[in-house]
Order: sequence, then C-alpha cells, then structure tokens
Amino acid sequence: MSTAVLRREIERLYALPTTDLPGEAADVVAELRRKLSAGEVRAAEPTADGWVVNDWVKKGILVAFRAGQIEDYSINPQFPFFDKSTLPPRELTRNDRIRVVPGGSSIRDGAYIGPGVVCMPPMFVNVGAYVDEGTMIDSHVLVGSCAQIGKNVHLSAGVQIGGVLEPVGAMPVIVEDGALIGGNCGVYEATIVGTEAVLAPGTILTKSTPLYDLVHGTVIRSTGDAPLTVPPRAVVVPGSRPAKSDNAKRDGIHLYTPVIVKYRDPGTDAALELEAALR
Repeated sequence: MSTAVLRREIERLYALPTTDLPGEAADVVAELRRKLSAGEVRAAEPTADGWVVNDWVKKGILVAFRAGQIEDYSINPQFPFFDKSTLPPRELTRNDRIRVVPGGSSIRDGAYIGPGVVCMPPMFVNVGAYVDEGTMIDSHVLVGSCAQIGKNVHLSAGVQIGGVLEPVGAMPVIVEDGALIGGNCGVYEATIVGTEAVLAPGTILTKSTPLYDLVHGTVIRSTGDAPLTVPPRAVVVPGSRPAKSDNAKRDGIHLYTPVIVKYRDPGTDAALELEAALR
C-alpha cells in the first residue's frame, strides 16, 4: 500500500466511531506499523524549515488502540503479558543489527530502531518512536510514543522521554543527533533537545519550563505552539530561581529551573568520546 493510500485510509478510519470500525482496520494499522518499523514514515520529520508533525501517523496509532482486542502475549505462565492485538511487540532478528542485551527489554512493533542501536535492560520503546543508528538506550529508559531520537544519542540510565499522542498535531519530544541525556533526566511534551546538547543528570524539561541561558543572558521559552528548544551544543544543568510571591520571599522558596551554564568545548567532547568508546 502506498503512503498516500495509507494516509487516506487512516483519515477515514479515524473519523469513524469505534463501534463502526470495519474489520480491515486491523490490516490498515498493521501496514502503518510495518512502515513505521522500517522507517518509511515517521510521526515527525526534519525539513529545511524545522520539524514537521505528521498528524495522520498519530491518528493511525490511535485507531490501532481503538481497533485492537486484548491478546495473550505471555512467554509462559510465570511471565504473563496481555496487550492489544493491533499493538504487538516487535520481532527482531540478527539481520536488524540491533544489540538487545538480555534482561527484560521490550520494543513495540511500529517503532523504528536503527542499526547499531544498543538496548540495555530493562528498557521500553513505544509505538511510533524513531531511534536512529548508533544510539545507546541505557537501563530503565522509556522512549515514549512518537518520540524522535537522532543518531549517536546517549540516553543514560533512568531517562524518561515522554510520549505525545494527543493532541495529534502536537510536537513530540525530539532529541537530535549526538545529544547526551544524563541519568534520571526527564524530557516531556513538545521539547526539542538540539544537536550535540548535553543535559546533566536530573535535568527536567517540559514545554512550560523556562530555560535560563547564563552564557547569553537570555531566557528561552515555548511560545504558542512552538516547542521549548535547547540550543545545539548547550550544556544544561538543574538549577533554581527564587519564587516571586511575598510568601515565597518570606519563606525563602525557590523553584526548579534548568540552566545553560556553557556550550560544549573540547573538554566536554573528550568526555563524550570516552563514553562512546565504552559502548
């Protein structure tokens, strides 16, 4: 099925009530999963004018949730698993050239995982996600639905990359090529981490979080539908700022905020090269 035909079918099915979804809906979403797994379509993609959301892909994933029935995916009685028939786990072979270390990891069908990706247990990649080649997905990492992860990214242990399915036009979380996301970071709801940026352990980013750039003396914010964007090669650490109310001033209350303390230099690059050598 061509991408144009697939898109028309998904738009048609998405407009129907769940009770009126025809039997062929399962075949349509299966074709969408195939194209997503192969990297032929993406929930969002880079263009000359920036990242663009393909809302019809998100609509197809939502149709999959509506059309599926609960199916038994249990390995044996000691490991019971039950999920929608339209959202099965992805089957991998040695030819995929993906390193999945044993120990309880799971990738849903409809997630693209590029060659050379390393998956440390346990980790989970949800449907619609795109993880480009050479990336490290460390232990206890979640890559949420429709998140877009670039080449040679390191998602350190405990990182949470949020999923964004609805509203369908919303920008998913995007981590661009060469970025390092430190341990226990959380990147959520319409946030873009620029090329080769570094998030220190414990950094939290959301669309509503102001990002203070101490290098340039500016504050980076999301405005309107625009995502919060971490500049390329920025080094971001967890920080705080004083709350403004009288009660907060009286009690010495400070609020969490991420802070850009510098931009990558040869020392930062050397540390990242060491991490790459250890993969």
